[in-house]
Amino acid sequence: MEHNERIKQSVERNVEEGVKKVVKVFFFIILGIGIAFLVGYIVMRLWNWLMPELFGLPIVGYWQAVGILLLAKIIFGFGGGDGPGSSKKSKKKSGSKKCGVIRNDFSDWKHYDEFWNEEGEIAFQNYLKRKEEKNQEY
Repeated sequence: MEHNERIKQSVERNVEEGVKKVVKVFFFIILGIGIAFLVGYIVMRLWNWLMPELFGLPIVGYWQAVGILLLAKIIFGFGGGDGPGSSKKSKKKSGSKKCGVIRNDFSDWKHYDEFWNEEGEIAFQNYLKRKEEKNQEY
């Protein structure tokens, strides 16, 4: 008898857990459908509020708004890319060779003020004189 009771309790627990899972899945499906309808409605309201007045575009219905949203998602992506929250490793290295060359070029700028004080003003004045002489020739 005791063995039958344990089996019965085990079966009841399994059925109860299965029902809970089915209810949760059903709830999330209904929630997802509700959110999808709500997002479509929000897009329709925002479009009809902003676009006709700003750009002279026509007012759209609910299904047209859903189509616009779907088209935008197809064109601009569904958010599954390599964004900051993605676990995929970036293919670009942080210290690429191109950036290294540019950084090295910028490191020379720390001497610019010293150069300008010593030679820059005189060199610039000479450049202006050459430009004036060249313009006077023409």
